[in-house]
Amino acid sequence: MTSTDTTRTCRGESVTTRRTAPLQRSGSSLPSAPAPAAHVRGKPAQVRVAVYAEDLILQTGVVQQLRQRPEVELLSESEAAGAEVSLLVVDALTETVAEHLRRLRLATSGRIGLVVGHFEAGGLQTIVEYGVAAVLRRSEADQDRLVHLITALANGEGVMPGDLLGELLDRIGLLQRTMLDGKGLTLSTLTAREAEMLRLVAEGFDTSEIAAKTSYSERTVKNVLHEIITRLGLRNRAHAVGYAMRRGLI
Repeated sequence: MTSTDTTRTCRGESVTTRRTAPLQRSGSSLPSAPAPAAHVRGKPAQVRVAVYAEDLILQTGVVQQLRQRPEVELLSESEAAGAEVSLLVVDALTETVAEHLRRLRLATSGRIGLVVGHFEAGGLQTIVEYGVAAVLRRSEADQDRLVHLITALANGEGVMPGDLLGELLDRIGLLQRTMLDGKGLTLSTLTAREAEMLRLVAEGFDTSEIAAKTSYSERTVKNVLHEIITRLGLRNRAHAVGYAMRRGLI
């Protein structure tokens, strides 16, 4: 069974402005073209959502819950490329599902959420690799939690069960310890030495003072700062300091 054969999209118009058409089997598992957003006078903007599922039962269950909520605008297949949130509902993270996630990431500009029945070992790597920003187990997927997941995604936030979040943080810590620490690197875009020098620039020290404080030559300081500016596509030292501070790197 391929992704195209098994994936279906929500076949409906806006849940608040038009009569909903019957759910139909999709001929394609991915959206074809974006459509302009619907605007309802006097009501808050809705989150534009495209729903995908492995079978009709999963599809119908999620669609029926979301259709009742004014926060959500369910999109038809032809509108799905313009979705702010693409929601995939599956039993487990199989290879077929992983391929569908990959295709969704390439075909849509919105964020991806996953409602999954069984989350096996190794699944965390799959969802990180394919850009899934929120995960909800199907056993917990009531109407309120589905809407919470969707609105969080639309607001640029992430949602993940506590055990998966703990596993993710453990893996990040392991990556830092085993792959980066020995090379003087961090998970940021700066090495420890680069971050230290930028902190000193931010505190107002000039090249000679930074060299004295770090025990490097002035030439090395200049080269390190130039490398940061060039690698990150910045204009000058002040721009580099601002960039690093906005991202919490120093």
